[in-house]
Amino acid sequence: MPETEPGPTASSPGAAARRRSVLLAAGALVAVAAVVGGVLAARGSGAGGKAAGGDGLPRTTVEVASSGCGSGWTRPRAGHQIFELHNTSSTAAEVYLTDARTGAVYGEVEGLAPGTVRPLGVTLGNGSYAFKCLPDDADAVTGPTVRITGSKVRSGPAAVPITQQELIPPTLAYQKWIQGRTVELARKTDVLKAAVDRGDLAAARRAWLPAHLVYERMGAAYGTFGDSDGAINGTTAGLADGVRDAGFTGFHRVEYGLWHGQSAGELRGPADRLAKDVHALESDWPGRRIDPADTGLRAHEILENTVQFELTGRTDYGSGTNLATARANLDGTRVLLGYLAPLLKTRDAGYAGLGVWMDRAQHTLDGFDHSGKWTPLGQLTRPQREKVDADLGGLVERLADVAALTDVRRTA
Repeated sequence: MPETEPGPTASSPGAAARRRSVLLAAGALVAVAAVVGGVLAARGSGAGGKAAGGDGLPRTTVEVASSGCGSGWTRPRAGHQIFELHNTSSTAAEVYLTDARTGAVYGEVEGLAPGTVRPLGVTLGNGSYAFKCLPDDADAVTGPTVRITGSKVRSGPAAVPITQQELIPPTLAYQKWIQGRTVELARKTDVLKAAVDRGDLAAARRAWLPAHLVYERMGAAYGTFGDSDGAINGTTAGLADGVRDAGFTGFHRVEYGLWHGQSAGELRGPADRLAKDVHALESDWPGRRIDPADTGLRAHEILENTVQFELTGRTDYGSGTNLATARANLDGTRVLLGYLAPLLKTRDAGYAGLGVWMDRAQHTLDGFDHSGKWTPLGQLTRPQREKVDADLGGLVERLADVAALTDVRRTA
């Protein structure tokens, strides 16, 4: 996963928004802020409890304001429905529809500007519900409790928000795991460098992949590596002179030389620089800290980048090992999910199914490993390629649930 390509190394506003704009499968939080707006466009304020718009769904106008949070929901009903959230205050706000007893969130709209109306689509069954309004720079306000009884409809998915405090223990455990990988990375990179130094390029080619895969298993930490990521695993993206550019360094620079006929003399400099950068990362890592708020998002982005860069061959500089990299990325995702498991098991009814998809993708990728020699992307048959794309793509969709569930939300 190259630092120079768009990916998890950038903690951008767009990345944060993506966490909130995913419609999740059963058992996960429904984050409708951006998606529903594109499907169910607001058509005025609507009439409380009456069908409005071409979709025929019941629509209820609900006030969003510190003095009137949730006002307007006077005729509760079960089933799938649309709440037209009208911000009558002078400040932007986030809005949650919550379980009044547990605080679990059924749906949310973020960034609701003053004077605007946005739709929130949910399915409700028997239970007690309340809107929570969270104005910018002000305390949260919970509206009146509304009860639905006598229904045979099952409520849609909901989850109790995860706090920053809850994410700290798994993040610290993952940081410790990464520290162990930096030691392993340094050791295997030294083997690669030693082979280049003595002019044994066949041995260097054998040593390159084991070292590179250690790095590729560390994907959730790339954003914390800073400039080290580009130095160790950067590509030619954005470099004016491509593979000849002095800024092209790291594993892919050595890969290019090893599989394009460069001599040991030409490769000693790049291999030496790679080793120095790896050892610098090993030394610096104990002083670096992963942001707990990003941990769940990284669990999704690791394989999102795999699909975008590895399965397209954009990071292949001659070794033909993109599928090995994808397998290492899968390993890294599995490790991170293991640390997050205590938080996810109680919130995501589809968590067990996620493991099934992980196993499916692993089985598919392992079929292209022939005693350490991996099938290059270009040699896949069409059915094989479709299978890889389907298994990894399906897994990425399900990992979006993890990103949404672990997004830290205001509760007060």
